[in-house]
Amino acid sequence: MIKLITDTASLFTPEEAKSLGFISNPLIININGKSYEEFTQLNDKQLLEEIKKGHLPTSSQPSLGKIMDAIEENINDDIILLSMADGLSGTYQTCLSAANHFENAKVHVINSKTLCGPQKYLVEKILESIKNNDNIDTILKMIHEKIDSIESFLLPNDFNYLKRGGRCTPIAAALGGLLKLQPVVKQTADGKRLDKFATSRSFDLAIKKIISHYEGKLDKHIIYISHAFASENAEKAKKMFEDKFKNIEINILELSCAFITQGGPGCLAIQSIKK
Repeated sequence: MIKLITDTASLFTPEEAKSLGFISNPLIININGKSYEEFTQLNDKQLLEEIKKGHLPTSSQPSLGKIMDAIEENINDDIILLSMADGLSGTYQTCLSAANHFENAKVHVINSKTLCGPQKYLVEKILESIKNNDNIDTILKMIHEKIDSIESFLLPNDFNYLKRGGRCTPIAAALGGLLKLQPVVKQTADGKRLDKFATSRSFDLAIKKIISHYEGKLDKHIIYISHAFASENAEKAKKMFEDKFKNIEINILELSCAFITQGGPGCLAIQSIKK
């Protein structure tokens, strides 16, 4: 059999994953001197209340122990261990460490080079392939082909979150003083960092620049618009994409605590992956 283990960067809660037959290990949120598993011990609204009190959150990868337990639980199966983007988190390296503890296990550790919407889609496609009894080589080939098609943009509302997390390049970090404008950062091709894409005088103009980037490139892609308490902007961005690209699938998602920690309240991500 083939089993899937991933993390909550996929936006699947541990309970949702369990009901669907896979494992989603929770990312950790550290705030006000305490650590919480996202979804199971802390939700987005509780995190926002702590932020409003002046507490600054940080995030960290799932525990090595949880990943090792998940591998051991499925030790006789082919295991796909799908991690959020290396560089944006230490999760991938932790997954490699966990897999190395089991010399005879068939563990395929994959750096998704992404997070949120596209990672959620990868999970859905893996589950579909397992249900269709595809072999492991076919599934791994499919995963890597889809990873190569991913692009991700982030529109931060408070650039200090990205700067504190060290997830942006020095050039992108310099945008932090420009928040009277609307900066846009783009994930680098290796998935490890966020780099400057554009600055605009308004949110609408920033979305138009992203749309312009996609002209002629959206061939059977799905667009994910994920937000942290910015539903109005998410709906506006969706409408602008729909007006430009007819018959395209667009999904709006709410970001989890880990990504509110990284991008800050009010941030919005636009991501694409080929079907």
